[in-house]
Amino acid sequence: MTDSSLTQPRLPARLRRLWHKERVWLATALILLMLILTDRAQAGATVLFTLDALGSTGPFLILSIAIAAWATATGADNLIARAFTGAPALMILLAALAGALSPFCSCGVIPLIAALLAMGVPLSAVMAFWLASPIMDPSMFVLTTGVLGLEFAVAKMLAAIGLGLLGGWVVHLVARAGGLADPLREGIGNGGCGGAKLRAPRPVVWRFWVEPERRAKFGREALSVTLFLLKWLALAFVLESLMLAFVPAETITATLGGTGLGPIALGTLVGVPAYLNGYAALPLVGGLVTQGMAPGAGLAFLVAGGVTSLPAAIAVWALVKPKVFALYIALSLSGAFAAGVLFQLWTMA
Repeated sequence: MTDSSLTQPRLPARLRRLWHKERVWLATALILLMLILTDRAQAGATVLFTLDALGSTGPFLILSIAIAAWATATGADNLIARAFTGAPALMILLAALAGALSPFCSCGVIPLIAALLAMGVPLSAVMAFWLASPIMDPSMFVLTTGVLGLEFAVAKMLAAIGLGLLGGWVVHLVARAGGLADPLREGIGNGGCGGAKLRAPRPVVWRFWVEPERRAKFGREALSVTLFLLKWLALAFVLESLMLAFVPAETITATLGGTGLGPIALGTLVGVPAYLNGYAALPLVGGLVTQGMAPGAGLAFLVAGGVTSLPAAIAVWALVKPKVFALYIALSLSGAFAAGVLFQLWTMA
């Protein structure tokens, strides 16, 4: 038997391992290669769009990566985790409020979410924070007020808090029944659910840079989180670019006119695959509202689109197990629809 015959069967196995390890980068590369072969202009536009999107989210990503790496290097991660613990009612409320007020985008919050789950923070508090965070932040509130009015901005803020509370309590009740154990995927960490306990307190070394071992730990954590985010966000923004190129946002939102529950339900469902940057979506929705689109449909679209947008959904899928992802989507849809219905009833009163 020759050496070549011995090594030949190993090649498919190596390819499978390579695909399993680098499938996200390979999928992105294959998409770009297909674009280059079929539509070079769109390929260039997609690359520029992806780079621009990564650049615009860069400050938030750098901040969240630095926080995650700093918490690991100093040993302060357990202190951060304890801020999200306590009585379930208070813990979920504070997490929902923190999410609605945080400046993190739906992708920038991923490193913090991963760190909190790995520390053993109850999934109920994490889910409350996670659902509320991408819907509203201080700058979004100001811009929403300027484009759609104060009433719409307040409704969107209340929708963020309400969705966080809904998600937190649903997860808490499910966890008490024994479900949702170990929500994180393998290799990311062992997250906590309802009954998880935090690690024992350890001394915090705030000046971590004076110890070579802690400096190295900071670098390893920052690099790991950065690579994790880059591969998933690059794929998400490539897909977003293609969606915006071939399915114009105006066409999507123009289908949401009319009154009643139908437009609200449609706005909720359309918001799932149709990623619109929260800031870019506001003037489009504002223009359609002035033309007769139901305000409830507009709010449902913005809430569902913010939480289940491509970058957010892909990042959630990469981070947690399928059952947690399915619950995340179900809570997003039901919460967005409920927010749209309540806002529609308010405007009609």
